[in-house]
Amino acid sequence: MAEDGNTSPPAVAADAQLFGLLSSLLQQVESLTNQEEVELRAKIETLGLEVKKLPSKSGQHLNEMEIANELDKLSAKLDDVDELISSTMASDPHVRTLLSSTADVWMPVITATSDERRNFTSTPGEDSCEGKEKASK
Repeated sequence: MAEDGNTSPPAVAADAQLFGLLSSLLQQVESLTNQEEVELRAKIETLGLEVKKLPSKSGQHLNEMEIANELDKLSAKLDDVDELISSTMASDPHVRTLLSSTADVWMPVITATSDERRNFTSTPGEDSCEGKEKASK
């Protein structure tokens, strides 16, 4: 369906769903704490822009070392996000509750391979509020 170099519609939908969820969670956190999370909002927006970037068209294919270097860069960015999430969860019980109750939505998206992401985004109707139901203890 999607030609090489183009982002497929299911991948775009998965990204939109994830960043919509992150934005919604951030709004909930801000309303619960009555504090604007400017830094976190900026980081989410930056991450959203990063995932939308298309790789530059290159006449040559990346070799294994170049791919490894790119993966290292992406891993470092994910480590930064992980540190931010972990520190926020440790310091704010509301954030911990929100993220824990919706982990079934966002965790598979951020840990899946691109093929896995395409597979689970092709099953519409599973984006219900199951996480909220699971959160009620």
